[in-house]
Amino acid sequence: MSQSAEAETAYAALSARAAGCRRCPRMEGRRRVLGAVNGPLGARALFVAEAPGRLGADRTGVPLSGDQSGRNFAALLAASGLRRDEVFVTNAVLCNPRDAQGRNAPPSPAEIRSCSGFLRETIAVVDPLVVVALGASALRALALLAPHELRLARDVARPARWGERWLVALYHPSPRAQLHRPFGRQLDDFRALGSFLASLPES
Repeated sequence: MSQSAEAETAYAALSARAAGCRRCPRMEGRRRVLGAVNGPLGARALFVAEAPGRLGADRTGVPLSGDQSGRNFAALLAASGLRRDEVFVTNAVLCNPRDAQGRNAPPSPAEIRSCSGFLRETIAVVDPLVVVALGASALRALALLAPHELRLARDVARPARWGERWLVALYHPSPRAQLHRPFGRQLDDFRALGSFLASLPES
């Protein structure tokens, strides 16, 4: 079996295990967003967001699509010069967490830990050169896999070595994140990411 076929088989098994996960009571009945539509195996850049949105990936099955965060992400990705079909997108948690009123809610530390194994295996199978954390929850999730010193506000768009890969912290594309990082600045951040990727040698 070729290396790419082995990766496809491993990823299919991982997606099936994620679909059958029942570790988090709050996530019961939610879609587990991990599958062929997340992106290509072997992508040079893997993006980790927070969680599927209620009006976004929980509905569409595609990370960062179908809601305003998805539309913002599409514009930001275009500014970077990257195409959606050449990057891999996943989340710190694979299901949509909601509050008692049914609104999107941040994942709890326990929920992030419960999904940590799926994230670790996803990164191993995709084997990206650069991992991009979209927001503080993603940075915390990645620190569970291997320690890093990045802080979002301090280190935004500054690549740092993370084991054998590069780690880049960017703000989440959600509208609320623009309270902390205006969209124009986020466009600059993504342009810097695109330039950094272009500067790296092909593996």
